[in-house]
Amino acid sequence: MCIDRIQPQRLAAYFISLCEIDSPGKKEGKVALYLRQFFSQFPGINIAEDSSGLHTGSDTGNLIITIPGNRPEATPLFFNCHMDVVTPCLGVEVDCTDGVFTSKGDTVLGGDDKGGIAILMELTHILMENDLSFPLVQLIFTTGEEIGLLGAKALDFDLIQAEYGFALDSTGVDNCIIGAPAAVYIHAVITGRAAHAGLNPEDGLNAIALCSEVISSLPLGRISKDTTANIGLIEGGTATNIIPEAVHVKGEIRSHNPDTLVRTITMFKAAFVDISSRHGGRAEVAFPPQYPAMLVSEDSPVVQCVQRAEGVLNRKLEFIVAGGGSDANIFNARGLPTVILGIGMANVHSTAEKIALKDMTRTLEMAVCIVTS
Repeated sequence: MCIDRIQPQRLAAYFISLCEIDSPGKKEGKVALYLRQFFSQFPGINIAEDSSGLHTGSDTGNLIITIPGNRPEATPLFFNCHMDVVTPCLGVEVDCTDGVFTSKGDTVLGGDDKGGIAILMELTHILMENDLSFPLVQLIFTTGEEIGLLGAKALDFDLIQAEYGFALDSTGVDNCIIGAPAAVYIHAVITGRAAHAGLNPEDGLNAIALCSEVISSLPLGRISKDTTANIGLIEGGTATNIIPEAVHVKGEIRSHNPDTLVRTITMFKAAFVDISSRHGGRAEVAFPPQYPAMLVSEDSPVVQCVQRAEGVLNRKLEFIVAGGGSDANIFNARGLPTVILGIGMANVHSTAEKIALKDMTRTLEMAVCIVTS
């Protein structure tokens, strides 16, 4: 089995180097340069950058790495990771204690998703340095995933030769996410009337009070087994002595069920508009789409590929319908069946983020087996 050719310490070194490169959303250029330099050492590998930066505002486009393979009859496949990291992510210093990576300071670690990128770097070493049989493999490194799947939405799909793929971008290990919800943003402005809070408060209409009543009327959190909603940002008011005229509200709704999503949007819009108007104010509400739902059938070739690797490795994977969105939602919507593999990261999007080398290695073993079996 070729997994015995994995070099965990080399994997660890790549991971640390990646984490210590600053790459907040729209500033992924340094990671892209690092990856260009890495892949350029292998003869025959093609490195392409699309023009998505013109649309996303990133300082780099998406990178598409093509490893030709030597089985032209086999179905070409891809792996995907994103290059951006949530804040606070500047000046990351990595600590490794007993094989577990954490941030030394008050930043995130960046294992989401640099753990996945490091895995693909080591996978490339294994494919290029050993006499293995494998199909054409593409590695798709996107920008702006954490701030709206921007790179995936702007990806030049004409550069993609693969027919299905695997996103290395989830918590846990030995799991395969086959379903994820659709999501829409909530963008609302509630308008009341400004007035001096001490001289003539009766002439005012407090937009913050209106907002409070609206939000109190809404079901938030887990609305049903397939739908969630959240109000995450509220901004309004100008001074303590002025009754606030306007409040800006941002949130989201997610659902696996398209009919439930429509009903929830209708309910939320009615709450904002009706409650505001009842008190003499007004509300403008929009629900821009974030990403579509995904659900990959168990008889899909991409799931069967995972199941074959599962059998070869004598493992039992958990196939999951999850609650988060990722680049995989976009790939599926564009006709590229994609599942998400857990890479072992935990406490993501927090300064307590961590990932174990043994879990990254375990996911790498799965990736090697997927490509070579």
